[in-house]
Amino acid sequence: MCILFAATYPERTAALVTYGGFAKRLRSDDYPWAPTLEERLRAADEVERRWDDVGFFDLAYYAPSRAGDANLQEWIARYFRRSVSPKGAADLLRVNSYTDITDVLSAVRVPTLILHAVGDRDVKVQEGRYLASRIPGAKLVELPSGDHLFWASHEKEIVGEIQAFLTGARPIPELDRVLATVLLTDLVNSTGRAAELGDHRWSELLDAHHALVRAELARYRGKEWDTAGDGFYATFDGPARAVRCGLAIRDGVRHIGLEIRAGVHTGEVEEITGKPGGIATMIGARVRDRAEAGEVLATSTVRDLVSGSGLRFDDRGAHALKGIPGEWQLYAVAG
Repeated sequence: MCILFAATYPERTAALVTYGGFAKRLRSDDYPWAPTLEERLRAADEVERRWDDVGFFDLAYYAPSRAGDANLQEWIARYFRRSVSPKGAADLLRVNSYTDITDVLSAVRVPTLILHAVGDRDVKVQEGRYLASRIPGAKLVELPSGDHLFWASHEKEIVGEIQAFLTGARPIPELDRVLATVLLTDLVNSTGRAAELGDHRWSELLDAHHALVRAELARYRGKEWDTAGDGFYATFDGPARAVRCGLAIRDGVRHIGLEIRAGVHTGEVEEITGKPGGIATMIGARVRDRAEAGEVLATSTVRDLVSGSGLRFDDRGAHALKGIPGEWQLYAVAG
């Protein structure tokens, strides 16, 4: 239908893109890779007979990259059963068997992209090549898989090819690792203060602490990722802002009778279960654990990156950080 529409209404068609497409469904001398009429009719009879069988739709045939995926197998079977009756599915297959648009292909005069999986068992790659060879100016892209289902294994590659074809530029890949500065804080002696104040008063104080921290994060463009009890984990796109935010939080909570310690480190973070993590975050946490009450402690990486910012640092010497190789030179932010 898409090919027929493009040939009939070129003025209403920006471009034509097919995936796993074919020109006709029955074998002929010039189309020897398609099934015979007898094979198609037998397949239609089997569809009508086994439509309600969960295992009828063979993933190893239509999506070999997902063969053995029981959840997908059950989902597809349910999807088919809810879409059409057994007879309706069989009738559709019989009707499609007589589809033939071979004489239409040369009339297509719009930009055309033909996408096809090389190992497709349902619609052979020769059928995609046939389309591309007969549609004037068509571009053929063969994908190294056997999946007739376009979303089974290489949907990102397909979307990238389509975007490049339509816009001239591929999508920017999603990066799972970026450089960021991490700031981790926690309250000093929170257990003792909670016992001293009682649950109600401590809850009020904790709410005030959280509100103050979030206000400073917003002020310094930090992004909150986690709040574990009385501690915060945030990232910044600049180390100076992270350090100044740590100082502002420290000074702010003192006005409500609390004390924090904080660790700051700059390094590559990677997305883990929806939030940044990895070695840089672990280092930031270990640095925080080394900080004294009221101290914002940073690695030498942070100190070097903020050179010229006006921030001052006091050398706290080299430290071994639990679970982190080597020794780390740490600096307390002065101020």
